[in-house]
Amino acid sequence: MLLLSLAMGVQEPGGQETWTQEGRGLHGYIAYSASQPEDRAAYGYGMGFYSAAWSLIDRPLARFQIGLASGWIVPDNRDNVDRPLAPEGTLARTWKERGPTWSSVFQTVEGGLGYWAGNRFRYGPPKFSMNATPQCYDYEVGSPGWSFFYDTQALPDERLGIAQLSNRLLIPPDALPFDSDPAGRFFGYTYLALPFTQPVPSQDGRAPTGEFAWTCFLSTANFKGPIAYYIPETWSKIADLFQMPFLHGRGLDSRRGLMGGGAMEINTVPQLVARDAQGRSFSKIPRLRFPVDDEGRAVLVQDVTYYSRTALYDAFLGWRQGGAPPTGRFDSKGAWVAKLSTRTPGFDQNGLPIEGVAETFDTKVFEDNTWGLVWKADSQAPRGEFPQYYRHVEGKRIAISADSVPRETGLRDAEFALAKPGETFTSPDAGAWKRPGPKRGPLSVVLTDGSKVTYAWYRFVDQPSFQQYAWSEEKKRALQSLVEKIHRAWPIDRDYMPPPTTGSLVALDPALLVTPPPGLEVGYVPIVLRQESR
Repeated sequence: MLLLSLAMGVQEPGGQETWTQEGRGLHGYIAYSASQPEDRAAYGYGMGFYSAAWSLIDRPLARFQIGLASGWIVPDNRDNVDRPLAPEGTLARTWKERGPTWSSVFQTVEGGLGYWAGNRFRYGPPKFSMNATPQCYDYEVGSPGWSFFYDTQALPDERLGIAQLSNRLLIPPDALPFDSDPAGRFFGYTYLALPFTQPVPSQDGRAPTGEFAWTCFLSTANFKGPIAYYIPETWSKIADLFQMPFLHGRGLDSRRGLMGGGAMEINTVPQLVARDAQGRSFSKIPRLRFPVDDEGRAVLVQDVTYYSRTALYDAFLGWRQGGAPPTGRFDSKGAWVAKLSTRTPGFDQNGLPIEGVAETFDTKVFEDNTWGLVWKADSQAPRGEFPQYYRHVEGKRIAISADSVPRETGLRDAEFALAKPGETFTSPDAGAWKRPGPKRGPLSVVLTDGSKVTYAWYRFVDQPSFQQYAWSEEKKRALQSLVEKIHRAWPIDRDYMPPPTTGSLVALDPALLVTPPPGLEVGYVPIVLRQESR
């Protein structure tokens, strides 16, 4: 989302405006590529890595969106080279450049660390959010109840897609905050396809549903393990909704994932614009800081790994079918560590190319196969900082030092608009949220972002996301029993992902960690009902 309108202005005592705040201050991608295993399909059961978390900005800014380094998973439809996967009438189908198959925007698992324009409760550091696009970007699923910040009202019952799995961690709709400044420590996450339920064959022409439940595992200093998964029907229902048999078996419930590299996506960044006495234009963007070491390096990503079914899928399936419980640790025999590569990024402002950033820093893959940025010794910008000031030249923007900005513009001392607490995230007092409803609650906690989160304890199969499906009692009993086994066998202080090769782990906000009430220790999960300003 790009902000095009004039936001504000400041006037001198005489009434002359000295600067204005506008959108489109910075756009671009800081990206890396990851090598692929020879048999990509065999390693399509998961992808994970460690991403650095840090405070990119020193204060919570309004109208600001930059994603920290994250990844992207789509279903493997390489066998289709010409038939559209995006039905007519979906949003992605209007993006003609994605044709003829629209495979890259058909369904995705994405999200990650970052700052998003839709955040209602900003606090300075970034947050982590799951996100998926089950229906060609018609809607997105970012938590067990809500979309990816597009609305503060919970998703309609029939669009809920995430099943809360952890009985120890709250998943608020405004994403997971950290404990104080993460300071460049690493946040690990992996998505694995696991068989929580049996596949459902096609009946009466309806779409079949596969067994892949894409499950998010975290690795942090105070929480490790799975937090939630995408219900397989989330992916298969598009075929029935649009009556397209061609889509049967083509979603992420049935297809293994294709996973490439990753990137920092720089999207919505404000700018301050002013003119000097000669009428020349200059602009300023927020101060963007990176966690550099003594050598001028900012390590942003490490341990990018693809997983086969040997990593956990087979052991998990055997457990579901009555076998021994696995530890949950990913088997290294099913892991393939990618080699990283990179290229010099480009940026633009107001759609015009920016020159001079490459003289400040560049991307680099370091000797230990980590990826990040390195600042040049003769850079005009301070070490670890993105160039903040620009001179407007016809057809382009030129990065300049602060000393090169004329004083009369007022830009050096001008401040950006700060974010204020936003609207309350609410859930309905009816439908899937009330039938069959929670067992205990409501309860509340206050997070480091200043918000108050209200939640209740639901029996796992009674949580709202499942109520749209007419499952048999036998299927629900089997799933409930499996989750109770997980709650008993998989603690939150055991490594599931391999530990990071270098560096230390970041800690989540301790207020997110909850303890089940007596009698609800296994088989129940804390579902967020509301998030509001304290």
